Amino acid sequence: MKRKIVIILLFIFLFFCVFGSFFYFASPASENIEEQLFEVKKGEGVLEIATNLEEKGLIKNKYFFLALVFLKGKEKNLKAERYILSPSMSPFEILDILVEGRVPVEKITIIEGWNLKEIANYLEEKNLCQKEEFFLVVNKDFSQEFEFLKDKPKNLNLEGYLFPDTYLVKRTATCEEIIRTFLKNFDKKLTPKLKEEIKRQNKTIFEIVTMASLLEKEVKTKEEKELVAGILWKRLKVGMPLQVDATITYITGKKTIKITYDELKIDSPYNTYKYLGLPLGPISNPGMESILSAIYPKDSDYWYYLTTKDGKAIFSKTLKEHRLAKAKYLK
Repeated sequence: MKRKIVIILLFIFLFFCVFGSFFYFASPASENIEEQLFEVKKGEGVLEIATNLEEKGLIKNKYFFLALVFLKGKEKNLKAERYILSPSMSPFEILDILVEGRVPVEKITIIEGWNLKEIANYLEEKNLCQKEEFFLVVNKDFSQEFEFLKDKPKNLNLEGYLFPDTYLVKRTATCEEIIRTFLKNFDKKLTPKLKEEIKRQNKTIFEIVTMASLLEKEVKTKEEKELVAGILWKRLKVGMPLQVDATITYITGKKTIKITYDELKIDSPYNTYKYLGLPLGPISNPGMESILSAIYPKDSDYWYYLTTKDGKAIFSKTLKEHRLAKAKYLK
């Protein structure tokens, strides 16, 4: 009788030991909710993944996690990806995430006319990319991957080519992956038909993007952009200075339409008052409307334009008319 009681007690003890251990190892590693990046690399085995999870404090025991993987038959289903995990997640939750390849995404919107500095600030505020890394990436040469970049001077960065749009990006994406997403979108928007039209006009994609970047910063509506494009292409053809105020504010970084006399004399290849032709490169990242306006400008008798304080464009045929317009609208 005593022996039976001992056996029963021993069985109960073992039962509680087994299930106690199960519940202990099946529980989260800690109550710490702080998220951390965890990468499953291509070719990594289950044991290596489990070991890395344990070393990072994301699970309590790698062997328990291994047993869980094999009991569920998921040993070949763990997806290579960069994940955001927390020690407050249970091994079951972590396994489900790795099997599903579940990565949180962030909705971001790149505004038409933003320059690289503004995009860098925005991505850093979203905790997606540090500014230092951003500028390292935008100075890389992507021309072997993207045909539309082949006529861009190698010494210039990607200003003008990060297409403004709304994107869903993985929170674990690298800076380079995010920028590559912008470039892929640009490549998609610039259709073969548009590329053929640019070629037919004996222009380069770089010239079109540079012109579009000026239009994006200078005027607002589609009609105004088409008219200004016609004016600026016409000025280029006859060797007349473009005199685009937005190139000056690009140099100074000021958020104002007021340009001083001294600023007009700044010695910079972006100064379209001082130097003939297009600026050294794009001054913003233009949207599709500005790109199309640069490709399909509207002919007119106008040679001059200005933008009023409320953002409306005023067009003039002669310098005299232009000076009268300046006196009327800008004083």
